Amino acid sequence: MNRKVKEVADLVGISVRTLHHYDEIGLLKPDAVSESGYRLYSPANLDMLQQILFFKELGFPLKQIHEIIADPTFNRTEALILQKNMLIEKRSRLDQMIVTINKTIQYEEGAIEMNEKERFKGLDFSHNPYEEEARKRWGNQRVDEANEKVQSFSQEEQQHMSNEWESIYTHLASLRDLLSPSSTEAQKAIATWYQFLNENFGTYSLEAFKGLGEMYVQDERFTTTIDSYGKGLAKFMNEAMSVFADAKNNKPKD
Repeated sequence: MNRKVKEVADLVGISVRTLHHYDEIGLLKPDAVSESGYRLYSPANLDMLQQILFFKELGFPLKQIHEIIADPTFNRTEALILQKNMLIEKRSRLDQMIVTINKTIQYEEGAIEMNEKERFKGLDFSHNPYEEEARKRWGNQRVDEANEKVQSFSQEEQQHMSNEWESIYTHLASLRDLLSPSSTEAQKAIATWYQFLNENFGTYSLEAFKGLGEMYVQDERFTTTIDSYGKGLAKFMNEAMSVFADAKNNKPKD
């Protein structure tokens, strides 16, 4: 079902003028125009508008958003995963700012003491840890094996993959406080994760799989995202992946 510009504006909560501007700069051109000259937006247009507004909320300028979505390597599922990670990090910073504000109110009322460092906790805007990753993924670079494979999926396949991803993480999170990473149940769950990666994102050797697990705890971006499913999940998965890889290689763990 195609929608007129006013319908899209009302649905999304943006102005008609904004949609006209996106059309004029080539950021979002409607897929059709009626005989009367009205812009008509398709479901695919709405999908792309969602992507644009997510990027805009995350602080990307319109010019950069245009470059990202126009790049032949752009993949919707990959973009949503990265946007989710960025929003989780933004939420964490906002939560910390709220805590700082509450403490500042108490300080102003004379209820608590507060040093200078505490007054600015959560107010670090010096860098975005995902911006470099976004530039690398959506710059004019060669499409790697994983991206090519994901791009070949239909929307239904991509949705299925996303659902499976969520299911695996949720199941692992339910085990982290009950069982050890080396337990039979945990190893069965991590084997499912290993199979999922190899089926959907290219070939992972056991060494690469173990290295990926190490990144889960060494890179705070990974840790923040994974721990959003349950605190300590990144560490649990790292240890489970290490045990899995060593066992498959018949190597005793140090």
